[in-house]
Amino acid sequence: MEHSKAYQEALDQFVLLWGEMASAWGINKTMSQIHALLYAESHPLDTDTIMDTLDISRGNANMNLHRLLEWELIHKVNFKGDRKDYYSAETDVWKIVSTIIRERQQREIAPIRENLEQCVKTLEAGGLDDEESKEFKVRIENYMEFLEMFERFTGALLPYINKKNLKFLKQLVKLVEVKESLTGTKKEHD
Repeated sequence: MEHSKAYQEALDQFVLLWGEMASAWGINKTMSQIHALLYAESHPLDTDTIMDTLDISRGNANMNLHRLLEWELIHKVNFKGDRKDYYSAETDVWKIVSTIIRERQQREIAPIRENLEQCVKTLEAGGLDDEESKEFKVRIENYMEFLEMFERFTGALLPYINKKNLKFLKQLVKLVEVKESLTGTKKEHD
C-alpha cells in the first residue's frame, strides 16, 4: 500500500519514537516498533510486510508478534482464501496503557518484591546479630514498602484507566497540582 510522503515520514518518526520508548515500557525495541507500525496502519499487515518495513528477520518478527499477541496489544486477522496471517494493533489507548501497566507490574515489580523478601529472609536466617545486618534489613524493607505502595497505587488507578475515566484522572492530577502549589513543593520546569 502506497502512502503519501508526509504519512511515510510521520510513520517512520512514530516507529522510531515507539522503539525509543520501549525500554520505559519494559519491552524490547523491535516489539515496540512492530506495535507502532501496526498501530499506525489502518489495514492489517502480514509478517512479510512487517519484516520488509522494519528490516527484521522472520524469527525476530515471529517472536515479537507472539509476545504482542500474548500481551493482547495486537490481534491476528485472517482473510478468506489467504493463508497468510495478518496482524492489527489494539487502537484503544486506554487498553494499551492498562495492559502495559499490568504487564510491567506482573513481570517486573512483583518478582523484584519477591526477591527482596528473600533477601530479608536470608538476613533474618543469619540472626541479625550485627548492626550492619539490621540496617541493611531496614533499607530493604523501605524499598519493599515503596514497591508495595507503587503496586497499590497502580492497582487503584487501573480500574479508572480500564473504564476510560479521564475526568477522574484529570481531577486527581489537578488535586495533586493544587496541593503542590499550596505547599510550595512544585518544581519549576524551565
